[in-house]
Amino acid sequence: MSDDLKRGLEGVLVAESELSYIDGDAGKLVYRGYPIEALAREASYEEVVYLLWHDELPDAAELADFESWMAERRTLDEEVLSVVRKLAEADEVPMAALRTIVSALSAYDEDADHQDVTDLDANLRKACRITAKLPTALAAFQRIRQGDDPVEPRADLDHAANFLYMLNDEVPDDVLAETFDMALVLHADHGLNASTFSAMVTASTLSDLHSAVTAAVGTLAGSLHGGANANVMRMLKEVDDSDVGPTEWVENALAEGRRVPGFGHRVYNVKDPRAKILGEKSKSLAEAAGDTKWYDYSVAIEEYITEEKGLAPNVDFYSASTYYQMGIPIDIYTPIFAMSRVAGWIAHVLEQYDDNRLIRPRARYVGPTDLTFPDLDER
Repeated sequence: MSDDLKRGLEGVLVAESELSYIDGDAGKLVYRGYPIEALAREASYEEVVYLLWHDELPDAAELADFESWMAERRTLDEEVLSVVRKLAEADEVPMAALRTIVSALSAYDEDADHQDVTDLDANLRKACRITAKLPTALAAFQRIRQGDDPVEPRADLDHAANFLYMLNDEVPDDVLAETFDMALVLHADHGLNASTFSAMVTASTLSDLHSAVTAAVGTLAGSLHGGANANVMRMLKEVDDSDVGPTEWVENALAEGRRVPGFGHRVYNVKDPRAKILGEKSKSLAEAAGDTKWYDYSVAIEEYITEEKGLAPNVDFYSASTYYQMGIPIDIYTPIFAMSRVAGWIAHVLEQYDDNRLIRPRARYVGPTDLTFPDLDER
C-alpha cells in the first residue's frame, strides 16, 4: 500500500461544515458552537434538532411552534403501519425493518413529489415528518413483534417521553424521560461518521432526502458502526452469567482473542465526552433503582482496559447499561441510535444541498494492464 493512500479516508478533509466540531485529543464535542455538556444538561432533543436545522437555538415561541408541528405529525399512515406490521410479523432484523420503513414513508409524504430535491422549505417539512414518525414506527414494530398492539402517540408528551410511552404503554417518570432525552441529544450528530457521509454521498447525486436517510440507516446497520452498544450489553450479561468477576472475564476474553466492545474511536484519543455524561447517568439510574451491578461491571472493565490497553470508552459503552436499566430491549439500541442521529443526518444533507458538488473520489488502480484478450477456446 502506498504511503500517500488513506484507507478509510482517515484524516482526509472532504467538506466544510458548521454543524459539529470534534477535538479528539481534548475530548471535546460541539454542536454549532455549543459544548455537548451544556446541551446534554440544559437543552431538550427538540431544541437540539432545531439548532442543527436552523443554525440557532429557538426562542420560546419558535420552540413551542416546532414542538407542536413535530407532535402533530407523529401518527403513521395506515399503509405505513401495515408495512411495519408485516415486517414485525416476519421477524425482520430491527435495523433492516427501519431501513424499509424510512423508504416507505416517502410514498406517503406530502412533499415527496416536489420537483426540486434541494428546496429548503420542502426538505424541512420532510425532515420534521421523518423525525417525528420514526419513533412511532420503531415503537410499533417492537410492540407488534412481542404480541402487543401499537400505542398511539400523544401530542402532550415531548419527543423522548412519547417514545417511551409508545414502547411501554406507560408514561415514563421524569427521571427516565430526562435520561432518554439526554441520550438522544448526545447521539444527535457527530461529524462525518460513516452513516452521515453515506447520506451526504447519496444527497450529492441530487437524490431526495428519504433516499439519503435510507442510505444512512443501511450504513449504521453495519457492525463496525452502530452495533457496539448492543454488543456491550451482551458482554455485560455474559459477565453476569459467568462465575468470575468482570476484570477476570475481560482478561480471559482478550486471551481468547475476543474484542471488548465499546472502546476506542476513530476520532477520539481520550475518553469520549459523551461517555462521561452517560456514565454519570448510568450511575444515577442504578443508585435510584437500588442495583448498581451493571454500572459496577462497566467501571471495572473501563479501569482494566484503560490501564492495560490504553483505550478509553466511547459513547456506546455507557449507553448500553443506561438503556438496559430503562427496560429497552437490546436489539433496538441501534434503531434508537438512528432515531436520534436522523437529526444530524438531515442537517448534513441540507448543508450538502446548499453548496452541492457530486462526491466522486478515485481509487488508485493496482491491477494488471495491457493483457492480450484470448479467444474463447484458449481460456
